[in-house]
Amino acid sequence: MVKPMTISRRKLIEPQITPFYHVINRCVRRAYLCGDDPYNGKNYHHRRGWIVNKIKQLAAVFCIDVCAYAVMSNHYHLVLKIDTEQQQKLTPKAVISRWLQLFNGHPIAVDFLKEGQIGADKQQALSNLVIEWQQRLGSISWFMRCLNEEIARKSNKEDQCKGAFWEGRFKSQALLDEKALLSCMMYVDLNPIRAGVTPSLEKSDFTSIQQRIREYQQPRTPH
Repeated sequence: MVKPMTISRRKLIEPQITPFYHVINRCVRRAYLCGDDPYNGKNYHHRRGWIVNKIKQLAAVFCIDVCAYAVMSNHYHLVLKIDTEQQQKLTPKAVISRWLQLFNGHPIAVDFLKEGQIGADKQQALSNLVIEWQQRLGSISWFMRCLNEEIARKSNKEDQCKGAFWEGRFKSQALLDEKALLSCMMYVDLNPIRAGVTPSLEKSDFTSIQQRIREYQQPRTPH
């Protein structure tokens, strides 16, 4: 299959140009991320569930939609959309509530949520926090940071080792039109089949295409 026509933006993401991005991240160590490691004989299949569950959690917090995903043995693919409209409409309370699902809260923000108001002397500090967190909730870099740091921490603990788990910064490609977006989603959906991991989309575990197929096949409740 021909790869989608895209522009590589490894270090630069510009929502004003396009909200859609193809993101790839690879494991740095020889040991496989999620699967059978031929070097040490261990199986890390369960880590694929870690990644999928974390992706879904982050999608519910960030203003970023997950259009497609595929978790492979030593890397994963994501197709993400930055929802700037949703991001801009968030109220201060919504921003704080979302951010506190991921990180320990700043005392001023926690007090604001509890009391519904805050002293005049703390208003500016609260406003600065909200502005900063609101920007981060629409940031693919922060989305990836939250995803990768947790998976690396859990994997290192399981492997009883320290050091880098991921191969540097994630790689991203801007998808500049509908054709590029659809081609990239197809590329991600077919990745496990092309790699010989699975014979069909229905059996392609830990992928968005399998999830979509299962949701489509579920009996619909008549109105």
